[in-house]
Amino acid sequence: MRYPWLRVSTMAIVFLLGNHFACGQAERDNLITRENSLPGARDWQLTRVRVDQSKYRSPWIEGYCSRQSVRAGETIDIKVSANPASLFQLEVFRTGYYGGAGARLMKTVGPLRAVTQATPLAGEKDLHECQWSTTTSLTIPDDWLSGVYLGRLTTIPDSQKEPYWQSYVIFVVTDDRPCDVLFQCSDNTWQAYNQWPSHYSVYTHPKGNQGPWADVSFDRPYGREAQFESVVNDPLTIGAGEYLPLEFPLAYWLEQNGYDVSYVCNSDMLSPERGLKSRVFISVGHDEYWDIRQFRSVETMRDEGVSLLFLSGNSVCWVSPMSPSSDDRPNRILFRGGAYGGDRPTALERAKIHGPFPEHGPDEGFLIGARNVEPVNGGGDWICTNAKHWIYDGTNMRDGDRIPGLIGWEYHGDPADIPSLQIVATGTAWVGGETPQTWAATVYDGPKGNIVFNASTIFWVQGLSSPPGHTLPWSHWSRPHGPDSRVQRMTQNVLRRAINKP
Repeated sequence: MRYPWLRVSTMAIVFLLGNHFACGQAERDNLITRENSLPGARDWQLTRVRVDQSKYRSPWIEGYCSRQSVRAGETIDIKVSANPASLFQLEVFRTGYYGGAGARLMKTVGPLRAVTQATPLAGEKDLHECQWSTTTSLTIPDDWLSGVYLGRLTTIPDSQKEPYWQSYVIFVVTDDRPCDVLFQCSDNTWQAYNQWPSHYSVYTHPKGNQGPWADVSFDRPYGREAQFESVVNDPLTIGAGEYLPLEFPLAYWLEQNGYDVSYVCNSDMLSPERGLKSRVFISVGHDEYWDIRQFRSVETMRDEGVSLLFLSGNSVCWVSPMSPSSDDRPNRILFRGGAYGGDRPTALERAKIHGPFPEHGPDEGFLIGARNVEPVNGGGDWICTNAKHWIYDGTNMRDGDRIPGLIGWEYHGDPADIPSLQIVATGTAWVGGETPQTWAATVYDGPKGNIVFNASTIFWVQGLSSPPGHTLPWSHWSRPHGPDSRVQRMTQNVLRRAINKP
């Protein structure tokens, strides 16, 4: 070779560029990197937890917030009950990376007095709506960055000879600033499965577990999720919905890698304005329940050039109309109002068997790429079937290579007939270890250079990180293995293409 130094320099440049890309966006200076440079909390998890005979609630200390999300300058009320009545301390943490700590202490309040507040009687459609008095209120400071916030409630015993008990409340601080990535918490689904105080969820009405008969309210604590007994079985999440096991690994990883991310709840997406200020919208974890207004909003975002990433499974499955609370706070009650699926035979059959329903949703496949299928739960391996696709750049994966246990416990299949759609992975999930079902992960092009990616699994984020306070889920005799460099690189590839900055 006439100029050997040229080859060495070129290889060095390629290496450095590749290494920089593999590190994500951590070198960028933005609100997220500055926030995560602040010291994290050594102690933010629950230590001592207790549930009563229902297996769902912790009457020794429990609470809920008056709103799902709040902006800087606004006030959120926190309503707490303790039986027996007790002094307690409230510590508010913002979750993120923070050098690996996973959260930062934002505020400590107390001692406060928690009285024993009434367990509501069942209302129409089995509704359990607490009307608890406010224990304390928080006005969100201007410097509290958008994020998912946990309020840790800790009883203060009368003496050292008595135990203390703990649980969480959870809320999102949101904003309207332009951002690269918009992270949507799947809190409609958290609430649909919430059985507090004992067996009152969308799934527990005496008429059956798939119909429109039960209303559920956000005005109640998040108990220990019923499905956690067979999926996560982690009582240390009491009061936090499904966030810690199914969504926090994504938030932790995004902030670790310096992505410019902001956070919202399902109810913040009932119109498209917030989403149109982002480049990428992410549905995460178990995102099953969508109001039709949310569907149309995200559809508009895609058509206007926002990329959509469904790092989730069983998403956009059930129409969940939202209505005000008894004191007229918006979007505090929901129910299973009908199935998505358009005029597909499986969707019509589902509506016929479990209805009648007041609403029927459009075919979710034309939004998310692949559809909800029957059966929808099980476990399996992610199997590469299109190794030349750009999603696999830098992974060294070949067709047939597997990522063990990444599919589950619910997923998507039956790809939609979209001209640009490509199947990037597909395989078999096993329901209960016996019944096979085909799943498929897809990518298609939006109309303005944007993309729509469907990872087709609730467990996708388990391959990104395992932060403090997180427990690996499992289901149907299958489990993900935790962080995997291939999942991390595929997610970087998708985000790089989706953000699409000059």
